[in-house]
Amino acid sequence: MSDRRVIPLHVVQRRGNAACGVAVPPPLALYVHFPWCVRKCPYCDFNSHEVRGGVPEADYIDALIADLEFALPQVWGRRVSSIFIGGGTPSLLHPAAVDRLLTAVRTRLHLMPDAEITLEANPGTVDADRFQGFRAAGVSRLSLGIQSFEPKHLAAIGRIHDGREAHAAVELAMKHFADVNLDLMYALPRQTLDEARRDVETAVGYRVPHLSAYHLTLEPNTAFQRNPPPLPDPDLAADMQDMAEELLAACGYQHYETSAFAQPGRRCRHNLNYWLFGDYLGIGAGAHGKLSYHDRIERETRHRHPQAYLDAVRAGSPLQERRVVTGQELPFEFMMNALRLIEGFAPRLYAERTGLSLESLLTALGAAQRRGLLSVSADRIAPTELGRRFLNDLLEIFLDRPEGA
Repeated sequence: MSDRRVIPLHVVQRRGNAACGVAVPPPLALYVHFPWCVRKCPYCDFNSHEVRGGVPEADYIDALIADLEFALPQVWGRRVSSIFIGGGTPSLLHPAAVDRLLTAVRTRLHLMPDAEITLEANPGTVDADRFQGFRAAGVSRLSLGIQSFEPKHLAAIGRIHDGREAHAAVELAMKHFADVNLDLMYALPRQTLDEARRDVETAVGYRVPHLSAYHLTLEPNTAFQRNPPPLPDPDLAADMQDMAEELLAACGYQHYETSAFAQPGRRCRHNLNYWLFGDYLGIGAGAHGKLSYHDRIERETRHRHPQAYLDAVRAGSPLQERRVVTGQELPFEFMMNALRLIEGFAPRLYAERTGLSLESLLTALGAAQRRGLLSVSADRIAPTELGRRFLNDLLEIFLDRPEGA
């Protein structure tokens, strides 16, 4: 029987601004950003740019390889467990370009034999030959941005594909890839509960191993934020979330992260590395990275605009910013990731991934427990059902504030 005792609380010293390092580096992943799309979706706040006059594909692959070589001293000798090619719309790349990129990665990094290699694809940019080419290049997992199977909802959120193309893309993906994720969105403009249910039922009908279900939100600096569409009210949106979770559970999917559902043994390893505060090298326009050393943890950002990125790589450094994450920032950064996991994390992981003692968080952990947002035991720290629904309120407890604030 596991020990379910509540960790005792006591007053601790405040965290300082000093750098923190780790004794053993965590697992390492590689993220590759492709910044172009056919058309910018009105809800999207990612670093994506509409294609104007064609994608400079060869120049961009050259830049990615140079970017990787620039970063090699920081990750030399470390094994890479996963690669994620995201965007933007990476499926705009020709398979030969993906093959060239992955060949360059394999010859420069120690890629694990069973590494998970994911590529994001838009149903409006794919065909059988392209999928077959991606698979031959070494892509082992495809993530399809379906969002909905209903044509009117796809049109309402500005997607370039229609319902027919959504179905065709899933059928092709399942033919060529053993690991497939479908991205779905709910609380779409004028969407009903029954319509949201049909989208989930349709996705489940394809028996895909992984599903992501996201609530449409109005993000800052997007077209939808400037000109909001008629969205379902919060109660209806909550009903849609409940419906999706219950239906997917009944169909055998494990709800393992805020928006992620997987068949047993089919969780996304790359994303799990993020949530468990692992390391990742980010290359490409606007890519972010996190790398741990014995005396510090650093975050990096590449130049965001594609042309600025290309120019910076040619000038010898793709970096726009590199900064040390302080001991004051680390608790929130760790919790912002780990508490997205339904099962939470083992207490020992906090010290392993931050270099800080969990004892410094006992006051915050106790406050979260008293509000019913967090379950704390000797072997597991996890959000409660209430904590999952009010995750921002839970995370706010771990923000470091000046005394008296």
